[in-house]
Amino acid sequence: MKLFCDQKDLSYALNIVNKAISPNNTLPVLNNILLKAENKKLHLSATNLELAISLFIDADVRNEGSITIPARLLTNYVSLLKDSKVEITIQEGLSLLLKTQESETKIKGINSDEFPLIPKIENQKIIKISSEDLEKAISRTVFAVSQNPAKPVLSGVNFIAEKDLLKVVATDSYRLAEQKIKLSERVDFDVKAIVPARTVQELGKILAKEDKDVIVEFSDSQILFKIGEIELTSRLIEGAFPAYEKIFPKSNKTKIEVDTSDLINTVKRVSLFAKENNNNIKLAVTNDGKMTISTDETKVGEETAELEVTMEGENNKIALNSQYLQDVLNYLDIERAHIDLNDKLSPAAIKPCKEDDYVYIIMPLKV
Repeated sequence: MKLFCDQKDLSYALNIVNKAISPNNTLPVLNNILLKAENKKLHLSATNLELAISLFIDADVRNEGSITIPARLLTNYVSLLKDSKVEITIQEGLSLLLKTQESETKIKGINSDEFPLIPKIENQKIIKISSEDLEKAISRTVFAVSQNPAKPVLSGVNFIAEKDLLKVVATDSYRLAEQKIKLSERVDFDVKAIVPARTVQELGKILAKEDKDVIVEFSDSQILFKIGEIELTSRLIEGAFPAYEKIFPKSNKTKIEVDTSDLINTVKRVSLFAKENNNNIKLAVTNDGKMTISTDETKVGEETAELEVTMEGENNKIALNSQYLQDVLNYLDIERAHIDLNDKLSPAAIKPCKEDDYVYIIMPLKV
């Protein structure tokens, strides 16, 4: 293998595929990136056997070939090179020679034959969405997945495509987040896919820096996200996601509108005293436009805070996990939010004031 490519392009590609490398791989080749030169392209791939990321960059390929090279070492080295042409050559003994005008280095690799095959998506069902919409949906949902390994179906994000909608849903059974995305093209199939949280998180990081439409291909056991030249393939989590829509409140007795920055600051302040009490805070709202947020007395003290709200319906109160409330307010990035309450035993629903495609449910605690 011999080729020439731009340092800037190579560094960009290495940083993308690195997201598929896991720190605790037992197979040495899984700590490596596959470099494959063919058809005037340099293809790069990495996998941890659950998640695989591939992409290509333009290159002046003189001789085709392939090798795997330690991911962290190669990425760090290339990032320190000047923005110039890089000559890449495989030498005997499975070493990669990198040459620029200022430097020459040799990195030992592993035969590409040992690199796992990245599965192909077969009998796929395809949708197309904007990277902006998908990135927003991920940031508003993935934080709510379960960290409990005993509940694998809750450790991923559920993607549901039907008619003209894609629903992105996550829950840990104590809180739930759902974001709906309107599809530009109506689909004639229904599909559900539980995607591992790690995959979704890495996808979100890629989408935050890309401004291209995303092609999503579903199969029975795999999912593929295509963003321009980038392909992210992941296995799916087996099992059935809970019938979550059953927990959506059918009605609400109280509808509250509140400034999110005021609410975040107040909740953070009261939470300093609620940590000793499993983050249990109490919200009470009255029709004089006041919301009181408080915590029981703990070893470190207590606080009662008040803020102004707009309220419709009955006076009401509920106890919630303060961390769950902070999470949604931080990730929503909106100026004002609705909080819908029914009674102290029913879940609270948090929604953006100017959007009707997102809902966040928090189960109540004991008042």
